[in-house]
Amino acid sequence: MLKHFIPAIRITLVLMILTGLLYPGTVTGLSQLLFRQQANGSLIAKNGRIVGSSLIGQNFTRPEYFHPRPSAAGAGYDASASSGSNLGPTSAKFIHGTIRVDDKKKEVVDFEGINLRIVHYCLENGIPYESSAPLNQFKDAAGNLDDVNLIKAFSHDSAPLIFTPKAPIPADAVTGSGSGLDPHISPANAAAQAARVARARGVSVDRVNPLIARSTEAPSLRMLGDPRVNVLQLNLALDQHFRSPNASAARLAESSQIRPWANSRRQ
Repeated sequence: MLKHFIPAIRITLVLMILTGLLYPGTVTGLSQLLFRQQANGSLIAKNGRIVGSSLIGQNFTRPEYFHPRPSAAGAGYDASASSGSNLGPTSAKFIHGTIRVDDKKKEVVDFEGINLRIVHYCLENGIPYESSAPLNQFKDAAGNLDDVNLIKAFSHDSAPLIFTPKAPIPADAVTGSGSGLDPHISPANAAAQAARVARARGVSVDRVNPLIARSTEAPSLRMLGDPRVNVLQLNLALDQHFRSPNASAARLAESSQIRPWANSRRQ
């Protein structure tokens, strides 16, 4: 019996050395030598501190930054909960959104829905629209749009709210990616946001557009996919070229929404 075990043990040791040590060691060494940036996660640094990865999106909400596409990953761009909404184009929830009652017995938004996203996208970026009812009637006491009432209006059985943009809305502006972590937006989405960003930064759109062009990546191998804009890299370029008009030099770092990655996974 021993004569059968000895070859098996030898083969096991040889394979363990080959597949457990030599192969991964060779691949790791070559990747660090030839593709060091990619092998280490395509990390992006600002002022010597890691602020993110070019492969994983982050959420930006301030008007002086370009905003990413919606995300269904956890609370939004949570890399530990990568997911899409798994809702189809005929889903009422996907189109109109849904509400729920929280622990404090208050109605809150459960899922935004395409219609609500289109409303906010138009208002944020100054896109003209037509509405079957004045949006002012959906504002709260503070003058902000009440998303719960808007979702109810869109879902009304007999007289639903009809909101129609007068300009095309890029699909990626109101829909999430399959992973919920897409770091890119389309050039059309970036162009639609350029005027808002320029206004918030106190500069002309003509000074922002070249940054969009420089941040636009060509399709993979020049034929796979579409041109795309990396949101984090574009926003870093904005901070490098223009600072917020309300931020003093001493407060410039604190005024940025781009922070060390551990603190900026969900803004």
